[in-house]
Formats: sequence, C-alpha cells, structure tokens
Amino acid sequence: MRLLLTSDTHLPARAKHLPEELLLAVDQADVVIHAGDWTDEAALDLLEARARRLIGVYGNNDGPALRHRLPEVARAELAGLRFGVVHETGAAAGREQRCARRFPDLDVLVFGHSHIPWDSTAPGGLRLLNPGSPTDRRRQPHCTYMTVKVSDGVLEDVVLHRLPPRATSGHDSRPRPGTGA
Repeated sequence: MRLLLTSDTHLPARAKHLPEELLLAVDQADVVIHAGDWTDEAALDLLEARARRLIGVYGNNDGPALRHRLPEVARAELAGLRFGVVHETGAAAGREQRCARRFPDLDVLVFGHSHIPWDSTAPGGLRLLNPGSPTDRRRQPHCTYMTVKVSDGVLEDVVLHRLPPRATSGHDSRPRPGTGA
C-alpha cells in the first residue's frame, strides 16, 4: 500500500496552488494523509476528488467550515498498522514520550504544525512522522512531503521528498507586511 503524507498546505496564503509534483504523487497513492492547516476548503475538496482515500484532520489555522468537515484526531488501520493523525504534538523536547502516552494504541502517528519534517520512534515503538509543508519554506530550505509503503504490518520506504523551487512557484507573490517589497 502506497501512502502520501502531507500537512500545512496553508492555501492560499503560502501558495496559490498545491505543487504539481505533490498532486502527481496524490494520484499514485492508495491513501493520502493530511495532518491539518489546510486553511482553505478548496484544498480539501481537491484532495477529496483526487485521492483514492483521504484521511485528514483540522489544524490550528483551520476555521469553522473545515473543523465541521474534519476531526481533530483521525485513526485508521492500513495494511495491518494502526495509524493516527493529529495536527499538534507540542514542543520537540519530550515529543516521543508525550505521544507514546497519549496514543498507546497506535503504531504510527502522523502530525504537522511545525512545517519541519520529523521521523523518530518513541519508546515502545510508536513511529512519529511529520511530512513538513509542501508550500512553506520559512522554517526550512525546502518544501516537503513524504511517501511511505506499508506491507503486512510493516512500515517500509519512508521517503522525504524535497520539492525544487520551481515546484513551489505557485507561491503568492504579494509582499509581506513590513518587508518594503
């Protein structure tokens, strides 16, 4: 089973459109997981229309319409692994232990919020994955997403994809307040 993990798309504030490379990966995935901060219902509509199966949650920047359509925490069994999805997990320090206590029934937790990719394993075996953001380079040099293969209860081939600058050319070009640009 092929999974695509993404989060923090922040449309249309961070980009006008999702990168084409990400959309092509959506088309190839069996399941798409989005860990919140869509900020625009059109992004949810697009992924619902393109994905074979979509699992998503709302984030701290998602308004009432998205919160009405999405849960705060999602759970699914995929190819023998118990997945959870949540937007925020708190500070990096102590994250593994905190998440292991909060989600003792999961094998994999997908989260977002920081826009910074994360891949670690908590004591007890909970795997924590943050795919970063496909539209925001403010906190890292590349926009990112992840692909994962799951087979017979085993997480295989976790790959962080770094999007080239041209892939994110859909960024909104309006100047930011206070930049003088």
